[in-house]
Amino acid sequence: MLVAAAVCPCPPLLVPEVAVGAAPELNAARAACTDAIGVLAAARPDRLLVVGPAEPSGQGSHAQGARGSFRGFGVDLDVRLGCPQGEDEADGEAAGRELPPSLAVAAWLLERTRWSTAPLEGLGVGEPLAAERCIQLGGEIAGRADRVALLVMGDASACRTLKAPGYLDERAAGFDEEVGRALGAADVAALKALDAELAHELKAAGRAPWQVLAGAAEGASLSGELLYEDAPYGVGYLVAAWS
Repeated sequence: MLVAAAVCPCPPLLVPEVAVGAAPELNAARAACTDAIGVLAAARPDRLLVVGPAEPSGQGSHAQGARGSFRGFGVDLDVRLGCPQGEDEADGEAAGRELPPSLAVAAWLLERTRWSTAPLEGLGVGEPLAAERCIQLGGEIAGRADRVALLVMGDASACRTLKAPGYLDERAAGFDEEVGRALGAADVAALKALDAELAHELKAAGRAPWQVLAGAAEGASLSGELLYEDAPYGVGYLVAAWS
């Protein structure tokens, strides 16, 4: 059963080493992510599932200890999912399959907060995954332990300004506002009803992970709080905690 969830954005710029030279626009987002993960730890789950968007090569399960890297972003920095720096807990399979960027950011956040509350695993989900399958997958995840927590990674629209990665789309602000409202209210029905085609057009990579969360939270009666909402660089970033 789902007992807690944290929703965080997943831009590599959250990692200070990647953002070197940039203004500190994301300091508040980093602090909110830390607070949200604190809610997960306080719930004392038996298992943590980390869910984030992924390209085909990163889809599927990633074991605790799986390796991720920010070398593709010009930074000599590696991370391990659920392993504090210096520990070596990955088996050969885990070590051999690299985390997608969203889960690498999650690994960095968990390392930063020294996660040790419960064993964990990662799950990369594809952007085209239909809402019905996302919801079904969430239900399956919630049944994996008596007390399950979710760390859900994903960005909102990438079309908030003229200089945004997806250019300006007048629909983007309204879409992000509705997602923020739903995450802040732990509104499962609203998350299930998100328009997958519109999310795709607005380049909202968080749509599938949010709908996995909706499926996992069905019947859990959790309350939510929106901890951060902004669109630096023209991309919507949201942080929420459910407990």
